[in-house]
Amino acid sequence: MLHVGDPAPDFTLKTTTGTTFRLSEQQGKRSIVLYFYPKDDTPGCTAQACSFRDQYADFLDLGAEVLGISSDTERSHQRFTQKHRLPFPLLADVGARVRRLYQVPRALLGVLPGRVTFVIDKNGVIQYIFDSLNRATDHVSTAKEVLQGLDK
Repeated sequence: MLHVGDPAPDFTLKTTTGTTFRLSEQQGKRSIVLYFYPKDDTPGCTAQACSFRDQYADFLDLGAEVLGISSDTERSHQRFTQKHRLPFPLLADVGARVRRLYQVPRALLGVLPGRVTFVIDKNGVIQYIFDSLNRATDHVSTAKEVLQGLDK
């Protein structure tokens, strides 16, 4: 299990724009709010994504980038992003390799992929982990509170 204070595992994934995102390339530049969610266009996931969207400027002001990860395809992410006008990238973790790397547990008796948010500081260290399938929008407010306590 990953813990606060651990280095965030590096990964590379495709984004909704077709570019490649590599976590280690962000070190020294900005903090990262990395949120794993179960599936595009489901009620809780849509509420969470739209809450991040509505407060995205606050995250940028705090020196952070927001990234959403699920096992949906790039095409599914593109539709979800366009439908809800999401200003941040979604990453396609088809096969759930990064989900396993981050040890995100499954929820509801192992049926659903879990919902976990990691706040990673600009040095690549995990500063916060929030695991809650049902409190989707709480991921946003708690991530902001943690970032407010970090040095930009």
